[in-house]
Amino acid sequence: MRPIIKVEGISKQYQIGSREAAYSTVREALTTSVRSSLAALRGQARNDRSGTETIWALSDVSFNVEPGEVVGIIGRNGAGKSTLLKILSRITEPTAGKIEVYGRIGSLLEVGTGFHPELTGRENIYLNGSILGMARAEVDAKFDDIVAFAEIEKFLDTPVKRYSSGMYVRLAFAVAAHMQPEILIIDEVLAVGDAGFQKKCLDKMEAEGKSGRAVLFVSHNMPAITRLCTRAILLDEGRLIADGPVHKIVSTYLRAGMGTTAAREWQDIKHCPGNEIVRLRAVRVRTEDGGISESVDIRCPVGIEMEFEVLRSGHILTPNYHFFNDEGVCAFLAGDQDPKWRQTPRPAGRYISTAWIPGNLLAEGSLIVGAAVSTMNPVQTHFFEREAVAFHVVDSLDGDSARGEYAGHFPGVVRPMLRWTTQFTEGDFATKR
Repeated sequence: MRPIIKVEGISKQYQIGSREAAYSTVREALTTSVRSSLAALRGQARNDRSGTETIWALSDVSFNVEPGEVVGIIGRNGAGKSTLLKILSRITEPTAGKIEVYGRIGSLLEVGTGFHPELTGRENIYLNGSILGMARAEVDAKFDDIVAFAEIEKFLDTPVKRYSSGMYVRLAFAVAAHMQPEILIIDEVLAVGDAGFQKKCLDKMEAEGKSGRAVLFVSHNMPAITRLCTRAILLDEGRLIADGPVHKIVSTYLRAGMGTTAAREWQDIKHCPGNEIVRLRAVRVRTEDGGISESVDIRCPVGIEMEFEVLRSGHILTPNYHFFNDEGVCAFLAGDQDPKWRQTPRPAGRYISTAWIPGNLLAEGSLIVGAAVSTMNPVQTHFFEREAVAFHVVDSLDGDSARGEYAGHFPGVVRPMLRWTTQFTEGDFATKR
């Protein structure tokens, strides 16, 4: 079978400090885009000769994507993920290498891509359809489904420049997914939407993959990557580091400290997750001796430490954690049940709450921890850092963990060391019948 996407030796160089022009009209936006591309190509040669500082966002990246594959592209910030998607979407040209694409592409990259702010939602739906080469009748047939999915009926004839970021993303995703492209390309932009719409988008992407369309998905949300994708590509500093089964590549990403690590801190209170009531300052993975570690023995307790600052007194606050394994399955949730604080408003100040997970409970593999502080009555989430920290549980092969002497694959989200009892009666009961 011929690959639907074939990438050979793609590299992309940027000049540091370059800027893009703002939009005015549709005609001017399209004209400016063409002129900017030509100017960039001409300017690149001059800059290289003059010694102007440049950076390679991608360097010699090669891979193929087959029809029906759902491929996750992961890597830390600045790894080159978004640049790769822009090249695949033909928003920017590669500096070197070539790409062969066999099919229509639907892209949702950053907020603002593909729509013109002066046009209404209705007009942008038809504009995107025409850009994809669809006849008006084809867009008409899908129009109601797009509007229903986006949930923007009341604002359909409002210029999209007046939309909130969430409304913008809902419409953009609905258009990209319902125009039935052979290739669907989605960037981290889904993080702008609310939790309910994110789930709706993920379900739609999963359905698209099962229908035979190729999907490329960039995200820092490892549970979403492992749920949707069968394969992952890992980028670091513009280079392709690994390409293979999604669980293996995600584990490599986390173990190498390239993704979420065992400790994160927020120094500037203005940029900490949270609100005017409480803000998150740090989350750490602690071992029994107080150290911070990304790797823990399956038999040993591990503590998840949350440091947060209460800015406004008088609120009953509950720290809580969400634990996901590297298959995207929620293993369990845990909330602080310390009787001292369960029904007690907290005074302003700095708090450090640690939840200890006993040894011989977690399964082997990577655990991703989401950290939150909530009020339970009424329910309000003050912050939820979805991938605050991660750590890797390592099982023992010396016979005294739950796996015993078995060295093969051991499935499950937990691996408890259960208490076994055995009753034995001596005798050969088969001969007494």
